[in-house]
Amino acid sequence: MPTRRAASGTRRRKDTPPPRTADSEAEVLRGFLDYLRASIAAKVEGAPEPQVRAPAVPSGTSLLGLLNHLIAVEGATFLGEHVADWQATFRPAASDTVADLVARYRETVERANEALDGYPDLSARLSRAGRPGPGPSVRWALTHMIEETGRHAGHADIIRELIDGSTGR
Repeated sequence: MPTRRAASGTRRRKDTPPPRTADSEAEVLRGFLDYLRASIAAKVEGAPEPQVRAPAVPSGTSLLGLLNHLIAVEGATFLGEHVADWQATFRPAASDTVADLVARYRETVERANEALDGYPDLSARLSRAGRPGPGPSVRWALTHMIEETGRHAGHADIIRELIDGSTGR
């Protein structure tokens, strides 16, 4: 997302405003989650190699690593997938490209949305096949994913700006 310069020479952000969703709780939660999902995918899409995988902070977080992590969180939260090592999810495979991970993220989001379509009641418990105990409520899972995706979208905003100056949502 290129930035535009205002007449004064300062950068202007090109932002996409929050969604206007219907009034039901489920539509609002899912609308905001989809908005954040689109924001993080757009932030990673088109980012240059090798900077996209280079750690931007002392913890080792990279732009591509953030997206890889969110793929795992979506899969664990909505699809019941097991994650053995959460820290490892921040490290994409050397063979992963930007296009590969963006496509995998979008595919995981699509599968997650299809699973969510089967839960019209936000109080229902998500399935956790092969895992002990009841799953979280759909309401909790949606709220958690909004928080998780929003937090990492903020990280991605900063990292992408450091990489190539790109700003905005």
